[in-house]
Amino acid sequence: MSEPLIPVFDGHNDTLLGLTLAEREGKPISFFENNQGFHIDLPKAQAGGFAGGLFAMFVPPVNNTGRELELHEKTTPVDQAYALEFTMHMVSAALRLQGASNGAVTICRSPAEIKAAMSAGSIALVLHIEGAEAIDPDFHALEVLHSVGLRSIGPVWSRPNIFAHGVPFTFPGTPDQGPGLSAEGRDLVRLCNKKSIMIDMSHLNENGFWDIQKLSSAPLVATHSNVHALSQTPRNLTDKQLDAIAESKGVVGLNYAVGFLREDGDMLNADTPIERMLNHLDHLLTKLGENGVALGSDFDGCTVPQTIGSSAGNPTLIEAMRTHGFGLELIEKIAYKNWISLFERTGM
Repeated sequence: MSEPLIPVFDGHNDTLLGLTLAEREGKPISFFENNQGFHIDLPKAQAGGFAGGLFAMFVPPVNNTGRELELHEKTTPVDQAYALEFTMHMVSAALRLQGASNGAVTICRSPAEIKAAMSAGSIALVLHIEGAEAIDPDFHALEVLHSVGLRSIGPVWSRPNIFAHGVPFTFPGTPDQGPGLSAEGRDLVRLCNKKSIMIDMSHLNENGFWDIQKLSSAPLVATHSNVHALSQTPRNLTDKQLDAIAESKGVVGLNYAVGFLREDGDMLNADTPIERMLNHLDHLLTKLGENGVALGSDFDGCTVPQTIGSSAGNPTLIEAMRTHGFGLELIEKIAYKNWISLFERTGM
């Protein structure tokens, strides 16, 4: 008899984007069937112990979609009206997904709801914005989105907006590119603190990072970022940034994207050994401690190591951690407990 799967609560995926793009192209895809082009669907989730996560709502540039986005050194900004319309489509997709799931998917607004969904075997879906272009400077959209379940915001993707500047995908490179938060960005941080909306600093440039570090009352979080010392992409975190996250008792989710794992930054080489993931985990654990490291796969938004392949492959990573010498308690913290603990500590 096989051992029960260790559940995984994932800090970042782009599955809602994929489902929404398929709808907008007139070729809707069922989440409840095995879809070859998706990392996450219900059969794969159940096979791999994917128990829930932060489901990102990312607005791609007009007429520029798909995973190829991350290969671009420069990205095109989008306007607020288009971003809000696209985001509302993704919210609608999440609501319809829950409604059609017969209890297999639950939109969760609190740690208690996440734990209840996981206990019931339902995928715990937490709404997250990746790049706040949909949010107006008066924050009316934020009020509405929060009311329907938005609990996490990344102020930027890898492009500038009215709040902050994101890092490009150039390699090698430093996150120290561009100015810090705007006045609107500072207001966004204050309002997120007030509403206990988590602020995700993945994609944010270094000046913006330090502005949030000084301004925010919440633990610092990067939902899907890796170690700059091991892979020198601007998307990864420097040791100085990791030290600041540790001091705040924050969390970093390991990104499975091969371009952020590899020494050469190759974004498409799936023949990336799982040992690279373990190298980054070791460094994160050294810097953040066992309560500060989690998973943030970036499934359905990147190329992942072929040994993982999809959410069905999470047990392969779990077993690699076990073989590497991680004990069960540490593995469970990385797999799901550290995210839930963070949400509880911050009053989500």
